[in-house]
Amino acid sequence: MTPKKGARKSIERARWRDFLHVADNFYKGAELAKEFEYWNASGLLIIHSAIALTDALTVKVGGVKSSGEDHMAAVDLLRETVSLDERGNEAARHLVRMIDQKNLVSYSGDIYTRAEVAALWKHLERYRSWALLVLGG
Repeated sequence: MTPKKGARKSIERARWRDFLHVADNFYKGAELAKEFEYWNASGLLIIHSAIALTDALTVKVGGVKSSGEDHMAAVDLLRETVSLDERGNEAARHLVRMIDQKNLVSYSGDIYTRAEVAALWKHLERYRSWALLVLGG
């Protein structure tokens, strides 16, 4: 039995820069929310920045992006589309850690803290560093 593929959408490869622009907007918004101690907002923007970076990568490399409700499908698509070396696999693990937090930061009613956002930010910085290297290369 073959594994079920997550919902995906074909996108013109040249549009990868649009997704990078969106990722940068979320990144800057997360920074601003951190400055004002809006921890849940910052956490959610961090996660969305990582997802948009993933879309930029899969669009540039494969002309496709994940389009379903399950954001973990974006991780699967990344692994399927982008040739991952050891550093890429580590970056994918950072992405998984961020996506694992999405429902908690968004819908649980839990109040996020400075420390929790700092941990998410560290994951984003490591993932983003790798993603920008791949996108620029």
